[in-house]
Amino acid sequence: MKDFKKYYHLPATPEEVYIALTNPLTIELWTGEPATMSIEPGSEFSMWESSIVGKNLEFEENKKIVQQWYFDGQPEASIVTIKLHADKGATSVELRHTNIPDAEYDGFADGWDNSYFGSLVEFFNEN
Repeated sequence: MKDFKKYYHLPATPEEVYIALTNPLTIELWTGEPATMSIEPGSEFSMWESSIVGKNLEFEENKKIVQQWYFDGQPEASIVTIKLHADKGATSVELRHTNIPDAEYDGFADGWDNSYFGSLVEFFNEN
């Protein structure tokens, strides 16, 4: 099991980033796919045609999102924590993803950089 931690810079306010990560209609705009999302702790979520699924654990409006991402047969929970920090009219995002299966690590690291946060950067640059 491996952990992934990285900082990203998004050209939007923490409020805008929080909405982009928690509103299913906005998620669909930057992923291009329907999404299931709620800010209710304990609710299930799904993105990118269920290639990412899990449970929402904790929300701090405009500041933090904590989710459990599901992997089949994994003994320990894989936890994603996203913290948002205002940074001169933009947002510094602190990402920590724990307990990624070794065989999945490279794909997830690439996915965070290119698909997830790469798509968010493009979305905010276009709007």
